[in-house]
Amino acid sequence: MTSAVTHKTVIVIAGPTAVGKTSVAIRLAEHFKTAIISADSRQCFKELNIGVARPSEEELQKVKHHFIASHSIQDEITAVDFEKYALQKAEELFKVHDVVVLVGGSGLYIKAFCEGLDIIPAVDPVIRERIIKEYEAKGIEWLQQQIQEKDADFFAVGEIQNPQRMMRALEVVESTGQSILLFRKGEKAKRDFNIIKIGLELPKEELHRNIHSRVDSMMEAGQLNEVKQLVPYKNLNALQTVGYAELFEHLEGKPTLYDAVERIKINTRQYAKRQMTWFKKDASIKWFNPNQLGEIVFEVSQTV
Repeated sequence: MTSAVTHKTVIVIAGPTAVGKTSVAIRLAEHFKTAIISADSRQCFKELNIGVARPSEEELQKVKHHFIASHSIQDEITAVDFEKYALQKAEELFKVHDVVVLVGGSGLYIKAFCEGLDIIPAVDPVIRERIIKEYEAKGIEWLQQQIQEKDADFFAVGEIQNPQRMMRALEVVESTGQSILLFRKGEKAKRDFNIIKIGLELPKEELHRNIHSRVDSMMEAGQLNEVKQLVPYKNLNALQTVGYAELFEHLEGKPTLYDAVERIKINTRQYAKRQMTWFKKDASIKWFNPNQLGEIVFEVSQTV
């Protein structure tokens, strides 16, 4: 039996890629007879499917999902955009549900929804223009090196495969002398609903096996063909991401397909590590193995 709900509540399911968030979120949504809001910065793009591990059609039919295939890769979606979208969607869902499930691995999106984001000061346009030109001339490795030297905190947890995010971080640190992360630590926004945060984690070896298996499955499912269809758009911000950037390079004749797939696995493992670094800093997250579904339901039911 579903527990009686006394407050409007959002159950947040967070954790690294390939840990099993989708399955747990669906089971929770079924338990509370509610819908899911995705907090994934890539699954929202309708042109991306295999390479972002979008929930299957069967999973999408089990529970209504929002922010899945809802936008185009030509849309510039930010954490601020997601905050506005998800808060509005939660308000709509609360008209018919007491509980809403929000699930994803995009830490900044979850933070934006739960706490709001601070305003980052304006940057010097001269600095911005110089960084863009240097990146265009020297490439992503130069950008990564600059970030590692000038904003080590962002380098540890940020999207260091995404040139747009890195250029933004670099222009902020060069304009203000402070890490972009410092501007995300102001007063938290007050939400008029309860938030319960559940984190999912696995032993490192098991998570790595999941990642490798997922990448292999993606390739078998046609990820290379998906990427081929997107070549005309390869410079869009939405495609500067793991699973796409490596295959674009392969199609340009650089690494072999085998080497490109190995890079995807390595980069995905590194991304998962950064996700965990981010989430572990949030003391309000209660951690479970994804197989502990009964314990998770019990924990959540005690609060709602």
